[in-house]
Amino acid sequence: MSVLDQALLAISDPTRRAILGRLAQGEAAVMELAAPFKMSQPAISQHLKVLEKAGLITRGRDGTRRPCRLAPEGLVPLDAWLSELRANLERNYARLDDLLAEDPTQEKKS
Repeated sequence: MSVLDQALLAISDPTRRAILGRLAQGEAAVMELAAPFKMSQPAISQHLKVLEKAGLITRGRDGTRRPCRLAPEGLVPLDAWLSELRANLERNYARLDDLLAEDPTQEKKS
């Protein structure tokens, strides 16, 4: 599975997106990340493993505390893919604008 596929799979889940949103505010321990959810700590840990495997977060160790933080470099494949998609859409819209701007009352010369 490609890095992009892993990242897209990771963010396809609303719980993992919420975790990323929380980590965008700063580092947090596993128990802090688990607090807003009605799921067990092992279930949250599974979500964290998916995010870590996708390269979107890093986990450290500080005694018994396991702080998690965003890994900005993990967003690079997603950002590149979205930029390419956006550029293609803009080209398509520009062609559509050109087509719509043509004067339909004028005959085309052959």
